[in-house]
Amino acid sequence: MTQDFINKQFYNLYIFTLFFGIILYNPIGFKSADEICALLLLVMFLFAVFKSKNWEFNKVFLFTIAVFTFYTSYSIYISSNTKAAIITDLIIQMKPYLGFFAVYQLRPLFDKIQKKILQDICLVLWFILLPIGLIGIFDPFFIGKVMVHPTYFAAAIVALSLTYLFCGKYTMKEKVIFLFMLSIGLASGRSKFYGFFALAIVSIIYFGKANNIKMNLKTILIFICTITLICYVAWEKIHLYFVAGITGEVEEDLIARYVLYSTSILIFKDYLPLGSGLASFATHASGAYYSDIYSKYGIDHVWGINKIGWEFIADTYYPSLAQFGIVGIILYISFWIYVLRKAYLFFLKNKQAKYIIITLLITGYITIENIADASITSNRGFFMMMLLGLTMAEIKSLELKNKVSIINSKQ
Repeated sequence: MTQDFINKQFYNLYIFTLFFGIILYNPIGFKSADEICALLLLVMFLFAVFKSKNWEFNKVFLFTIAVFTFYTSYSIYISSNTKAAIITDLIIQMKPYLGFFAVYQLRPLFDKIQKKILQDICLVLWFILLPIGLIGIFDPFFIGKVMVHPTYFAAAIVALSLTYLFCGKYTMKEKVIFLFMLSIGLASGRSKFYGFFALAIVSIIYFGKANNIKMNLKTILIFICTITLICYVAWEKIHLYFVAGITGEVEEDLIARYVLYSTSILIFKDYLPLGSGLASFATHASGAYYSDIYSKYGIDHVWGINKIGWEFIADTYYPSLAQFGIVGIILYISFWIYVLRKAYLFFLKNKQAKYIIITLLITGYITIENIADASITSNRGFFMMMLLGLTMAEIKSLELKNKVSIINSKQ
């Protein structure tokens, strides 16, 4: 049976992606791991589509493909960069959405034994990473020596913790273990992780109870307080990019990010409403195939985003939305509304908090990380989007199961 094959092979792919796409990605320098995982997922997806009787295709995924096809044509038309650069950027920008929609349509299901094994794997890997975090508390440079950068350590902890939570039954014990697993990520010293940890605490402790997930004044106030708390613990990054950058009181390596943010506003204004096109600004392709837009706006001399050294040119995500203009921002926000709405509607019908909490945490993680890293288009973003797709797939399967139960009960 095709679905049984998909379930088994995707389970293997998920573990492979967790190991080589997250945990070992940077320490062993296996930089093509996420591309290999994406290719395998695409092959699996196409196999399932061709095996289906009606060549079923998710309508929103089709719309997403149409949007990227349009922007590719638009970019070639306005010559935003070379065709090779545009295609390169297309693949990078499309990858996270492939991770989500392919998994969502494949609807792989992990059985109880598979979930238990995956939970055990997460715990074993977490205990291996634990000494790194503990030593890192006393030696700020140790985590970077082992994991290349503290951000990668924090991402590994988040991936393991969320996978553990997803594979469980969402019991109080598992929620406590989840927060405990997540807490060692604080050793990374990353203010973005502090913000995510604050979100996780509020989500699990308050919103983790089904009765507390309501659209009322209390919930709105809790949400506002949570955002305030996240901003407070992440103030270091906010100050660096949006305050210190204005005054010039910032180190050279952080000036690049501030310049990208400030210049993106000008690009949004000058390229209404569709943006400057693929491979034109704040992306890897715009550096590898150095875009003319940097000289046009007089920022091609800035350290970290010049033609000789462009290592910080794709070091943040939101400025790159200038490539897609105001329309792109609307579409990007619409995607996250689409995902959150699906999780919330399922919660309203079934009162199961697990799926909306995991959806909220993944959305929050990517939203926070994208402030100072192009996480969504990285290996970390690909994995998180796969997990998000897996969450939506399980919601879909439960909905279909409930429909069948209702039909059978009426007969």
